Amino acid sequence: MCQDCKKPYYITTAIAYASGKPHIGNTYEIVLADSIARYKRAQGYDVFFQTGTDEHGQKIEEKADAAGVTPQEFVDGAAAEIKRIWDLMNTSYDKFIRTTNKDHKAQVQKIFKKLYDQGDIYKGAYEGLYCTPCESFWTPSQLVDGKCPDCGREVRPAKEEAYFFRMSKYAPKLIEYINEHPEFIQPVSRKNEMMNNFLLPGLQDLCVSRTSFKWGIPVTFDPKHVTYVWLDALTNYITGIGYDCDGNSTEQFEKFWPADLHLIGKDIIRFHTIYWPIFLMALGVPLPKQVFGHPWLLQGDGKMSKSKGNVLYADTLVDFFGVDAVRYFVLHEMPFDNDGVISWELMVERMNSDLANILGNLVNRTISMSNKYFGGVVADKGVLEPVDEDLKAVVLDEVKKVDGKMEQLRVADAISEIFGIFRRSNKYIDETTPWTLAKDEAKKDRLATVLYNLTEAITIGASLLEPFMPETSAKILAQLNTQKRELSQMDIFGQYPSGNKVTDKPEILFARMDVKEVMEKVEAMHEAEAAKAGREALAEESQEAEEAVIDLEAKPEITYDDFAKLQFQIGVIVKCEAVPKSKKLLCSQVKIGSKTRQILSGIKAHYSPEEMVGKRVMVVTNLKPAKLAGMLSEGMILCAEDENGNLSLMVPEKEMPAGAEIC
Repeated sequence: MCQDCKKPYYITTAIAYASGKPHIGNTYEIVLADSIARYKRAQGYDVFFQTGTDEHGQKIEEKADAAGVTPQEFVDGAAAEIKRIWDLMNTSYDKFIRTTNKDHKAQVQKIFKKLYDQGDIYKGAYEGLYCTPCESFWTPSQLVDGKCPDCGREVRPAKEEAYFFRMSKYAPKLIEYINEHPEFIQPVSRKNEMMNNFLLPGLQDLCVSRTSFKWGIPVTFDPKHVTYVWLDALTNYITGIGYDCDGNSTEQFEKFWPADLHLIGKDIIRFHTIYWPIFLMALGVPLPKQVFGHPWLLQGDGKMSKSKGNVLYADTLVDFFGVDAVRYFVLHEMPFDNDGVISWELMVERMNSDLANILGNLVNRTISMSNKYFGGVVADKGVLEPVDEDLKAVVLDEVKKVDGKMEQLRVADAISEIFGIFRRSNKYIDETTPWTLAKDEAKKDRLATVLYNLTEAITIGASLLEPFMPETSAKILAQLNTQKRELSQMDIFGQYPSGNKVTDKPEILFARMDVKEVMEKVEAMHEAEAAKAGREALAEESQEAEEAVIDLEAKPEITYDDFAKLQFQIGVIVKCEAVPKSKKLLCSQVKIGSKTRQILSGIKAHYSPEEMVGKRVMVVTNLKPAKLAGMLSEGMILCAEDENGNLSLMVPEKEMPAGAEIC
């Protein structure tokens, strides 16, 4: 089919936030999208598959500052690492967009200005509870146990001038659209959640700019504002294919928009099914055809996060199992609308049972028998029995089922149907017992027919497997000395060229693994990582200790007798008040032994009276009393001071009794 004659299909992933290395849960999405894109290509579509990185926001600005690099340098490294993982997983994306690209930034600025000019964006002020990792404001009623409802992290009060988008203006139109297009939000559970929890109760206007940080796309007509991350990030789906806010969009945009599928995690479904459609409505741009919010891949019983220490990375798993085994696992173990679970033990089990036994052993046995009995030549002798018809019927039925599952985006189910071909083929071997047929010369043609049927079934199964396990599919077909069967040609069983010769040395596709050995390696890996982290922490502490020094001008030397004249003791502050006539002084009642002394200290800018009460401090107790701000001070509380004038009370490392001597 000519390229211009093919029907276009545009699929996107959410762009990955460039704050660090993506874990296997993040990586699942790109592999899922890749399997859909590959299958659509196999169906004859002209596919455009876009992914990329979201590179602005306060979190990245803070991480860059902590790393001692510019935000641009930070995201350059993060984007390169994300792209490396996507490439490692053999994903066939057509474009990797970055939101720091000049053309994207220019369009975001034009979009913001257009929405402002037409009255959809207005200037105001925002006060609320802000989650930095999610770049989101929340009201107290939206919090869960006082924390961000999306990520579970701490929030902080924030108030700043901001621009707002009039969400409520478009909410009725969006509700109507969702009701008229039931396929728009999938699975249905996600649609119900958005309607019942957000749209029907009433939308609040959305903050679309920030002034508390600088790492973002500046608002052209008010440069102290940067564009809110979601207005910036979501527009990548149109800027990446040539959308122009001035009406000069490219042919590519006209060809591929509206997108056929936005594939995203369920945690950002609100942004893609409420904010994004409303932005598009305001721009007069058609809405995407479908948004699919896939579930999470969990480690044990919780969402992966670095803070929990339960993160698995794709490259680590690939080192153990190989790319296609990891692809198979994440695709096969993820249900359609429920979270999936990943663990080392389950990976080993799937490797041994599904990949090494059901698939690998089937291919190896079939090729080995063809070589042993016929010198590798596979020929259809037409000696049929009823069991052959059942094999053919199952294989052709599975082809239809795979197609049906993929139309519904039920990728895990589609893979299970493909493995149904391999399971039926293994059963066919048990039913026909080729080794028994080989003992009877009169049944040689029957044996040849059996091996031909097996080879044909494997060819169809391996061809169907290509979108999900491309390297494995190619290896199997190469060993069978044949090409991938087109989907349009899988309606007839028996197209493998009779008389073709398979490889004489079948390759082991997947080796069985010992779970005990794997877990020992995993434990050793974790110990090595912990040791490395410990060394790095010590080095960092050492570096900080080396850096955090102050050189003072030396005072004249004193003798021990001079020093011995001073008396240092531990005191416990039992009461503390601000001195009314002073901006600097606090008045503390300090218990030293059985007596209580009044001591005035110039630390009001660094400690509140409430903070002082109960502290055990170091005190000079034989200092001559003096009057400060009209009040008597009977000692001195010791503090340390840095180069910026910040003070820190000197406190004992261990709890010591009031009056204990410091010597």
